[in-house]
Amino acid sequence: MDTKKLIAEFIGTLWLVLGGCGSAVLAAGYPELGIGFVGVSFAFGLTVLSMAYGVGHISGAHFNPAVTIGLFMGGRIDKKDVFPYIISQVLGGIVGAAILYVIVTGKQGAEIGTFAANGYGSLSPDGYGMTSALVTEIVMTFAFLIIILGATDARAPQGFAGIAIGLGLTLIHLISIPVTNTSVNPARSTSQALFAGGDALVQLWLFWVAPIVGAILAGAVYKAVFEKKQ
Repeated sequence: MDTKKLIAEFIGTLWLVLGGCGSAVLAAGYPELGIGFVGVSFAFGLTVLSMAYGVGHISGAHFNPAVTIGLFMGGRIDKKDVFPYIISQVLGGIVGAAILYVIVTGKQGAEIGTFAANGYGSLSPDGYGMTSALVTEIVMTFAFLIIILGATDARAPQGFAGIAIGLGLTLIHLISIPVTNTSVNPARSTSQALFAGGDALVQLWLFWVAPIVGAILAGAVYKAVFEKKQ
């Protein structure tokens, strides 16, 4: 296994968590100048877009266990790379969340609150239940993987995949932040839940199961329906 690939996945996932969740925790509700849902949505998209061009040529820019599994199902990566990638992504996400925690708690009287954790019920920004969360995360991850598989297909215009993928993630957040605070990424969910604790940890299972199910379905569908036949 190429260590450079694992370091790239670590750094990319760290940046995704620090940039995306950091925007939600630090800037979304800032008085008068807060960036809100739209700003957070773009922040997540920009983290992926920027790192796709920064380290995508090294590791493929997955930054997400669901993406790695979906690409494996689509026949794009070797089985031996799956678990090393996932471990690097989860560790990168945790370090990104740790950096954010240090920043947030550096302000006198600061509280981390939900720390941009994902959830349903009381943790859903608009109070959506478990079924809504499950359906949302499966469908959004499915769509995300179709975008990724299509944009990185050899038949697609070259050099533009990062833009399509980054904007795709932005759109996903614009749709689903009110439902689950948007995961589609088990590493991102794990990193925040570890610091938020409580119900965020209890509900974490959904944000592993649903994205992986969506990714598996997308990988299988793309390979069966859209992949160029030899």
